[in-house]
Amino acid sequence: MIRKIINIDKNKCIGCGLCVSACDEGAIVVVNGKAELLCEDHCDGLGDCLPVCPVDAILFEVKEPEVYKKTTVETNTENKQPEDLSCGCPATFPKPAGNDSHETASKQTYIYYWPIQIKLMPITGPRFYDADLLFAADCTAFAYGNFHEEFMKNRTTIINCVKFDKSDYSEKLTTILRTNRIKSMTLVRMNVPCCSGIESVAKYALKNCGKVIPYRAVVMSIDGRIIESIQEE
Repeated sequence: MIRKIINIDKNKCIGCGLCVSACDEGAIVVVNGKAELLCEDHCDGLGDCLPVCPVDAILFEVKEPEVYKKTTVETNTENKQPEDLSCGCPATFPKPAGNDSHETASKQTYIYYWPIQIKLMPITGPRFYDADLLFAADCTAFAYGNFHEEFMKNRTTIINCVKFDKSDYSEKLTTILRTNRIKSMTLVRMNVPCCSGIESVAKYALKNCGKVIPYRAVVMSIDGRIIESIQEE
């Protein structure tokens, strides 16, 4: 079907990412410092991205939309996504969640960027600039009532579950630590046997990244008590 789809002039684009935030369909990503329409068939043609572009690098064109550009995702190391994902899901593309905390119905939330799952996480990007990293087992936020305020505030969050995710992300976390200026890493895990795997991932990455990064490990019980907190330099 012929319809309106955005076209991004990469010669003008400065890679600010404002169009990524403006796109409700999750169809735009920043690849190697330039915005790119990753999914033409998910462009809604409403043009919410046009007015936010500070350099007028985005215009409409009328054409038949292409299908999902799988090869672009597979070959891009900065925003690499899993092969079996189609675009449209808000958690599958790097997107700012806000520079500051924002109010929910009851508490403040401190998610600064999406996605937060290590499976979907880009290797580099603004989230990692001089960042204090939180590497957490996904159950911990549900077990500990004040998790956002005590652990996520002023940190870049990455979550993982080694029991339900079949992939080993030791090398990916190592690359994140090696490639970016990470100031510290805090690990938070549950006091259950399967959750020791996430600590193994963290320690492998710290050992093999080629840097000395201050590290803190926190272990909590299933009823939400912190039972161990160890600071290592």
